[in-house]
Amino acid sequence: MNDWPEGWTDNDRGGNRYGQGSASDRPESARSMPHVQRRPAPPQQRPAPPRQRPVPQQPGGYEGTPEYDSGYNTGQVYGGGGGGHGGGRGDAGYVQGRPAAAPDWRRRIKIGALVLVVAVLAVSIGTYFWADSKLKREVDLSKVIERPKAGDGTNYLIVGSDSREGMTSEDKKRLHTGSAEGKRTDSMMILHDGSNGPTLVSLPRDSNVEIPSFVGSESGKRFEGKGRTTKLNAAYAEDGPELLVRTVEFNTGLHIDHYVEIGFGGFAKIVDAIGGVELDIPKAFKDKYSGADFQAGKQTLDGQQALAFVRTRHAFTSDLDRTKNQQKFLAALASQTATPSTILNPFKLYPTMGAGLDTLVVDKDMSLWELGQMFFAMKGVTGGDGTSMNMPISGSTGGNLLWDKTKVKQLVEQLNNDEKVTVSGN
Repeated sequence: MNDWPEGWTDNDRGGNRYGQGSASDRPESARSMPHVQRRPAPPQQRPAPPRQRPVPQQPGGYEGTPEYDSGYNTGQVYGGGGGGHGGGRGDAGYVQGRPAAAPDWRRRIKIGALVLVVAVLAVSIGTYFWADSKLKREVDLSKVIERPKAGDGTNYLIVGSDSREGMTSEDKKRLHTGSAEGKRTDSMMILHDGSNGPTLVSLPRDSNVEIPSFVGSESGKRFEGKGRTTKLNAAYAEDGPELLVRTVEFNTGLHIDHYVEIGFGGFAKIVDAIGGVELDIPKAFKDKYSGADFQAGKQTLDGQQALAFVRTRHAFTSDLDRTKNQQKFLAALASQTATPSTILNPFKLYPTMGAGLDTLVVDKDMSLWELGQMFFAMKGVTGGDGTSMNMPISGSTGGNLLWDKTKVKQLVEQLNNDEKVTVSGN
């Protein structure tokens, strides 16, 4: 039986059993492998290694041993952002084997301060134009004729009217204002702002004055004066702010530079916006017509109480007591509003400005800057060289108060010359 694969013979077995012995008695001849000629592989072009900075000498190891070099510090940056291994510190902390430069804090502080200044200026300018746009410039003083010559300093005619504009039925009931149509003057004051301190002079609304010649604010028609005398507040009721300014200037000889008016609702809103006004009331009083009901002593008045305080007249024997209360309250209001806690606090400043500016009526030439000056002059009335007084009164006609002409003339001369006021009022 042949155990060789099919097609094999003994010769094949014997001839192909090199190195494994043979049945032949002759030794197996040596065979050589054929030589294969191989071509040498072309040399590979390797990229030139990047130029490296010399590696700084490494600090010494242990005492008595030579300088230690691990063999790994080649001056390269490991973990860099260019696809390096590890994703570590990279260029953030080390550059080419040495620490990066420290941040320039002076430059950063300067840039931060500049950004802050620009932001503050932008907000301030934006606030100025926002507030300026809210002023109601409705009074045209150019319609006032035959005006006296302007003196030194600035004179403001400040008017509190009984206007109910913008008030709801609930507001009228709460503030005890009634529902009369139109508007009339409830208080009038001249504020002089000069180099000798501010002076606030109240003009009682029952003052007996002469209505001069004037040009109608709406009709443009000239009305000749006939020597008619009446109460001062009647001039406002007859032809509005322009005739009131004309009447004040004619009877005093004092030039009015600016006109400012505020109604009942706006007055109460301003007081509420600043969180109330603290006032020291020397004597308790009550008035059912205004809603006033005050105890003596220091107390904080809200908008409703403040309006009742300045409107009360039936609790006093004379309208002059009422004007003194008005002066006292307005000075306190200005003093407590023009404070850093209000001006630097946008949550107080914007509501206060919004409440006040929405209800102010001013002349066409009044700027927001001049309004601010008036406000700070009002604040200074009760401090330093400030003076507050009533127009000097010599008597009455039984219903109207008569001005003391001699004292009024002296007062006007001192104001026009911006001198220290020495005249005393009632």
